[in-house]
Amino acid sequence: MNIEVTLTIKEQKRLKVLTDVEAGRMTGQEAADGLDLSLRHVRRLIASFRLRGAAGLAHGNRGRPSPRRIPQATRHKILALIEQVYRDYNDHHLTEVLAEDHGITLSRSSLRSLRRSAGLGTPRKHRPPKHRSRRPRFPQPGMLLQIDGSPHPWLEDRGPDLCLIAAIDDATSQVVAAIFREQEDAAGYFLLLRQISLSLGIPLSLYADQHTIFQSPKRPTLAQELAGEPPRSQFGRLVDGLHIRLIRALSPQAKGRIERLFGTLQDRLVKALRQARASNLDQANLVLRRFLPAFNRRFARPPAKPDPAYMPWPSSLLPQDVFCFHYQRTVANDNTISFAGHTLPIPPGPYGRSYARKRVQLHHDLEGRLTVRYQDQPLATFNPLLPGPPRVGKFTPAHLPSPKPTPPPSSRAKPLPAPRPHNIPAPDHPWRRPLIAAKPKKPPW
Repeated sequence: MNIEVTLTIKEQKRLKVLTDVEAGRMTGQEAADGLDLSLRHVRRLIASFRLRGAAGLAHGNRGRPSPRRIPQATRHKILALIEQVYRDYNDHHLTEVLAEDHGITLSRSSLRSLRRSAGLGTPRKHRPPKHRSRRPRFPQPGMLLQIDGSPHPWLEDRGPDLCLIAAIDDATSQVVAAIFREQEDAAGYFLLLRQISLSLGIPLSLYADQHTIFQSPKRPTLAQELAGEPPRSQFGRLVDGLHIRLIRALSPQAKGRIERLFGTLQDRLVKALRQARASNLDQANLVLRRFLPAFNRRFARPPAKPDPAYMPWPSSLLPQDVFCFHYQRTVANDNTISFAGHTLPIPPGPYGRSYARKRVQLHHDLEGRLTVRYQDQPLATFNPLLPGPPRVGKFTPAHLPSPKPTPPPSSRAKPLPAPRPHNIPAPDHPWRRPLIAAKPKKPPW
């Protein structure tokens, strides 16, 4: 009975050496040295060759299915889930979802082989380039936070495009705070820093990019040039008041930790928002608050030193006075100021005092209220028509005092005098005489 056997190159080499041993042209020890095997294993191969011929050199499991293979029913179920639900999930993420939601446990390499054999490639086409010189992490939490915003279609086609503003701790890779906004604005970073400062404490440093939110594009005034101070943005003034060091990165690679975070969130958080069917800003922030604890448990790492470096929030500071936008205005002669296209009246002070031509400070807090202060004393507070975090240049007061109505004309008012007739002066009137009298002519003789 002839049996057809396909041998590998290594097995063909063994067949030639064993044939020489059987022919007496080579000893067992020489065969062991040539094949880099022990003499005992060579004798085992010779016994198998004498019993079964060349087929004895092939591995016994060749052509047999693996006892640890994935059952066919499970393979069909996984492929159906990939095609119907998880088509845009990467291999690593999909293994976690299958284990947590469907009770199917398999390795990433097995899932990758199954996926490629069915012609289903990974949604991520190109791997990010490796950064060869990594900066060492800061040892303590709170020493450095990287902050940035990521505009992205987070809600896909279910709602408007949003911007995710987040902060990640450099020591632990923990997302300490995040919030969805309609766009990347200063109010979003105010809300982010307030959430961090009141829950964890005031961080020592912040790492941001060159956005004008962090660095004012205005040219310095003469007073600033003489004092050696650059113009500050609203957020720059806030971090200066809290004694936080603001570091501006010169490239996206410099703050690669938060850039990689957004790459991961744009893959995983989008799916979580899709499963929750979030379609507006409030629903997206609700899903985000439920998503972050599990995300941090999965990706955060312990710091080199467990003692946090956050500074506790001072009890003498009121958050509503710190986390607000500051402006300056000059009171007009009619005791009003102009802000965001609205004319706002300032009530008179004690004894009817007027604040005309005085410089006043305006505090626009994160609830939308606008407070007018003079020498640290509040003069007036204007509530917004739509409460909520303010937008730059957007403020509509809920109500303004109505102007005093003009009294109607009284029936007992005195009649207007009749117009006086137009009087034409006489020809010899002094007004008609020349101002300089003509000199008399001299007689000719």
